[in-house]
Amino acid sequence: MMNVHSEEVWSTVVTIESDLDGFSYEKQIQFLHLIDRIFSTFIPESEVSKLRAGQIQISQCHQLLQEVWQECHFAKEITDGAFDPWAVDGGFDPSGYVKGWAADQICDQLEAVGAKQIQVNAGGDIALRGGSSEYTPWQIGVAHPENTELVSKIYSIHSGAIATSGTYERGNHIIDPQTKSIAVGSRSATVVGENAGLADALATALVVAGRDGAHWFSKPELASYSCWVVDRHEDTLWEISRT
Repeated sequence: MMNVHSEEVWSTVVTIESDLDGFSYEKQIQFLHLIDRIFSTFIPESEVSKLRAGQIQISQCHQLLQEVWQECHFAKEITDGAFDPWAVDGGFDPSGYVKGWAADQICDQLEAVGAKQIQVNAGGDIALRGGSSEYTPWQIGVAHPENTELVSKIYSIHSGAIATSGTYERGNHIIDPQTKSIAVGSRSATVVGENAGLADALATALVVAGRDGAHWFSKPELASYSCWVVDRHEDTLWEISRT
């Protein structure tokens, strides 16, 4: 039987599941709250809030924040600026990256202490290791963009990550960094790949760019990534799959 723990943090719920029988997840819970104290834009004393206010420079920040800063630069570059955490009101906001990134970090921590099967769901950004059993991949459903009670697609993933962004889950909160208006590229975008933080950033960027983002997946850095996208104004969809 899998060992499951859910923690309310970051204004969402993070669920940790692994085959470590009786494991307390104490270190992982502490890590989740550390991430909140570093990255939350709602905590005035967080390092991100101080960075946004100009009270400190990135070189003075926690090593984890510096790491995410650099990875966000890569995500911005690979998406031609469709993902840009520096373009939001108030300054740098890595919320569209850090949940998935933290889920990967927890998976790595649990692997280091002997876990073989791991699923970390950080508010819908999911990092996976080892399948639901040694020979069975995890089955992850993608919600229909118009009715979240329905499943539109199911992915079988042994190890990796999956993230979905869309107007149905964040309303008008996904903003086009270039126009500063509500993103209109697509209604929903799901990305599967190796890195949960990057998958989250790519999914958000596809909601902004729509079909214009398809060419990103021809870049060598994204050779292992796939996507499934529902168009904004038509009852159509498109996908890029990897065999």
